[in-house]
Amino acid sequence: MEEVKDDKTCKGFVDRLTLGIIRVLGNLPGVLDVRFVEKPPAEKRCLLSWEQKNNCALPEDLRDFYLTTDGFMLAWNTKLENEVVPVGCMMISNVAQLRPLIQSNVYSLPNAPTLADLDFDDDLEDGPEKPHFDSRSRIFELDPCNGNGKVCLVYKNCTSGVMAQQCEVWFLDRSLFWHYLTPSFTAYYRLMITHLGLPEWQYNFTPYGPSPQAKVTTLSPKPTFMLKYSPKTPFPVTTCATVPRPNTWNSKTESV
Repeated sequence: MEEVKDDKTCKGFVDRLTLGIIRVLGNLPGVLDVRFVEKPPAEKRCLLSWEQKNNCALPEDLRDFYLTTDGFMLAWNTKLENEVVPVGCMMISNVAQLRPLIQSNVYSLPNAPTLADLDFDDDLEDGPEKPHFDSRSRIFELDPCNGNGKVCLVYKNCTSGVMAQQCEVWFLDRSLFWHYLTPSFTAYYRLMITHLGLPEWQYNFTPYGPSPQAKVTTLSPKPTFMLKYSPKTPFPVTTCATVPRPNTWNSKTESV
């Protein structure tokens, strides 16, 4: 009897953690093989070590998230012409993978430019101040986006020797241009869930949108499975719970 209770508690925890998206995907025609990888919580000492090493304070919501699960991975497939095709992928790097954006050469050639060399001031552009590849910003990779860009945790206006406190979530596209996503990790997490991890969904927040190939993948020719992209208007997940507040990420023992 106790095992049944524990199993129900575990399922309820996963349902809250994923905001009910597993149930939503399971009810969509054409969606196959919904896979969620459960991960143990990160240790507090690992979070403290990360902060000391990178001289950045983790935001409270991200800290509580890592104390609940050390990273996030949820993927799903569909079937096109009797062939199983990977479609959705939602990922948050674990603490060990939350590494600085590498200041390496963009091209594997002698004297090739680094990201810092390609940096420029864009004071004439509208919108939030963009991150910089030099010491003015501290940038960490939240999601490698399967090579289609990078979702990054960005600390701006940094001072050498001073711990950075405030951060935002930005998208770095393949052309190394920055696009603002959300002011907090919690807001980004909800955005990721509501877009179902569709290919290149982050490009909805760029002037040019997802690639034609990504649109073909997400627009199945079968009438039973149509997911339409619209800039900044994700697929409506009407049955999802609201995103947990930062201090309730680690409410694993709460009743469902």
